[in-house]
Amino acid sequence: MKASTITGIRTLRVPERANILWVEIETAEGLVGLGESFRGAAAVEGQIHELVAPSLLGQDSRNIERIHRHLMTPYVGFGASSAEMRAASAVDIALWDLMGQRLGVPVHEALGGLSRDRIRAYNTCAGYDYNSARDRRDIRAGEGAIGPYDDQVAFMQRADELAHSLLEEGFTAMKIWPFDVHAPASGGQVMTLEDLKKGMEPFEKIRRAVGDRMEVMAELHSLFSLPAATRICQALAPIRPFWVEDPIGKMDDTAALVELRRAVPGMPICASETLGGKVAFRELLVAGATDVVMVDLTWCGGLTEARKIAALAEAWARPVAPHDCTGPVTLVASLHFALHAATAIFQEVVRATLASWYRDLVTVLPRVEQGFCHPMQGPGLGTQLQPDTRRRAAIRESRS
Repeated sequence: MKASTITGIRTLRVPERANILWVEIETAEGLVGLGESFRGAAAVEGQIHELVAPSLLGQDSRNIERIHRHLMTPYVGFGASSAEMRAASAVDIALWDLMGQRLGVPVHEALGGLSRDRIRAYNTCAGYDYNSARDRRDIRAGEGAIGPYDDQVAFMQRADELAHSLLEEGFTAMKIWPFDVHAPASGGQVMTLEDLKKGMEPFEKIRRAVGDRMEVMAELHSLFSLPAATRICQALAPIRPFWVEDPIGKMDDTAALVELRRAVPGMPICASETLGGKVAFRELLVAGATDVVMVDLTWCGGLTEARKIAALAEAWARPVAPHDCTGPVTLVASLHFALHAATAIFQEVVRATLASWYRDLVTVLPRVEQGFCHPMQGPGLGTQLQPDTRRRAAIRESRS
């Protein structure tokens, strides 16, 4: 048996972060690679132990491309960010962690080295518990903050103060989603003038408070019809957002995106954390449907697929921006990718989670200073699960 042979696969979950699943891959040489998945943790766990593990155990962990190709082409579930895709992503990240550990270098060096020494960060203005449980947290009038970085409450109620707070910490870009609370009334089909005015208020407060010192991204979370998204984008035009992200549901509808771009010329579109696999991104690029390519490494196919998507984006002269509003291992892997990919322009962070539960789960987090993320140090990803995380986790194993 080769030292790099895969001998065990382990998944771990903690109840208070129900959306997160960690994957650990063991080799005969005694190394352990760490990966992460997000959303539908139980489904991904089942996929890993029932379908992935039987094909993975006994394989040489160095053959990342071979394993990746196999996991990315299942008989079903190969499209979008399915449970199959999310499982493949987690495994791929763990294999790259192993590769870096084996070579004694950080993952970004194993990928081919740095394209930059640091990368600009933007703060996604979520709160402490946004997205990590089974249900997303939406903020309405009157809800109070639960801590100094409860930025979702802040952008809904005092966006001007929030913008000043971020500037004081060195952030010069932020993302907010004040239109989301108005989508359920019509299922996202209609954006009334009254709701449009309410949704615009945070953007207008930010511009009045800090002017052009702050870039603002508008997140629409794939909640809106083409007419509703068009109306929102037209209203946002004077604010000059850096991008409007995922404006329609769903983001593989390239025809609707092209129509939106025709209706609101010059409005930068960002797409999409929700897509999986390079083919979906190729279709966006061929259609001219996006200005910025966003990838989530735990949904798109991992580091291996993200590199291919970034190469496609570069061929179409589009920048890339990795997503993180999920888990700490995703952020770490994304930063390795963002520092390596030639056309990456931002790394998304959530200062609330960096200051709280992310640090409770893993041993090392990225260094974020004055609005920039700096490279991780040490071999592989450069982080591991905290001992207490492991003690609290429900563990399921597959072994050869």
